[in-house]
Amino acid sequence: MTGSSDVTVVTVLDVLRLLVIGAAVVACSWTLMVILAARLPAGAAKDLAGFLPACATMLRRLRTDPRVPGRAKAAVAFAGLWVLSPIDLIPEFLPVIGPLDDIVVVALALRYAGRSVPRDVIHEAWPADPALIDRLLGAPKPTPEPS
Repeated sequence: MTGSSDVTVVTVLDVLRLLVIGAAVVACSWTLMVILAARLPAGAAKDLAGFLPACATMLRRLRTDPRVPGRAKAAVAFAGLWVLSPIDLIPEFLPVIGPLDDIVVVALALRYAGRSVPRDVIHEAWPADPALIDRLLGAPKPTPEPS
């Protein structure tokens, strides 16, 4: 039985063409990120770049603070595990939107914990600009005045 064998030959030129296309896609995505970062208001890009590291520091500090209730510690632990997990809803290698799912989960966990943790405890644990965490948590609950 004779069979025909289809052999695909990949030339050096084909490999170079793919490398150039890949490099062009990476360069375009970097250019897009620079353009988008330039359009952000002053301080927003820096705040966003430092958000997850600041959250990791705060999560570590809140986890060991005895003034933080157990359910808030559970929410904080869940957010920390989510950030460390290699499984993501949005892959990290996608430019600009890659860490978005991590940021959303951390923000939701912090808002939940922020309702049961005194604001001064959160400010002590937050290593970055306090205005950023205040924007995330919203206005503090008014304390009831004694009658």
